[in-house]
Amino acid sequence: MRVVSVVSTKGGVGKTTVAANLGGLLADAGLRVLLLDLDSQPTLSSYYSLRHESAAGAYELIALNLTDPAQIISTTTVVGLDLILSNDDHGRLSTLLLHAPDGRLRLRNLLDSFRPRYDLLLIDTQGARSVLLEMAILASDLTLSPITPEMLAARELRRGTLRLLSELEPFRHLGITPPPLRLLLNQVNNIRIDTRMIIRGLRETSAEAINISVLDTIVPDRVVYLNAASLGLPAHRIETNRSRERRSPSALETMQALAIELFPEWREAISTVSSRTGIQ
Repeated sequence: MRVVSVVSTKGGVGKTTVAANLGGLLADAGLRVLLLDLDSQPTLSSYYSLRHESAAGAYELIALNLTDPAQIISTTTVVGLDLILSNDDHGRLSTLLLHAPDGRLRLRNLLDSFRPRYDLLLIDTQGARSVLLEMAILASDLTLSPITPEMLAARELRRGTLRLLSELEPFRHLGITPPPLRLLLNQVNNIRIDTRMIIRGLRETSAEAINISVLDTIVPDRVVYLNAASLGLPAHRIETNRSRERRSPSALETMQALAIELFPEWREAISTVSSRTGIQ
């Protein structure tokens, strides 16, 4: 089972949109995908309609070590896409983990319960630094950080996310290597001069680090992603072809490119996804 956390210490960069659409596309590709919503503002938990809603969720998983699928896993209307709901409205988990001896390693220690059932665990996180975010990163074998094409977002990346990853380096002494970081340009209107400067700066930053790289895929700022969220559908099912007015790839082309870049081992399955895939 691959474990990927979608992270940023800055809110509003599109983490939930990326997680929901990436998970939906991979489920339509025939993979078994589990979404884990660790954001106290549970947007991912309400993105897709549910066939079955579990009585428990992320709080019971992390606080009580409850891993029984019948109790904590909800089933979405997208076949192959399951969800552990966010239900920590009062932020109790952060306090609990901060004082627990295994706080930052709690999720990592629970993963074996899910490995036989899923190909991918995709974790949506808070848009701020927290012990929950650190726990998610240390449980992952890859981190994905969406970045909007703004200078402030690029500065926050260096001040927040990159600094956080560097501060997790001491866990190497426990045999836990902080995961590689992939940077994703998200909500891009057009490639302007300042956008090019930001991209160049990000590539220069990643060139100086061993485990950081900027993805070639760029997610355009398109209304289709808002429409898909309103309908509770993956965007690739709504927009399969690029319009004549726009030169940027369709949602299907974009999400396929992103999925293949992140998971080249699943290229064949991902390439077969179409607008009709998974529709019952």
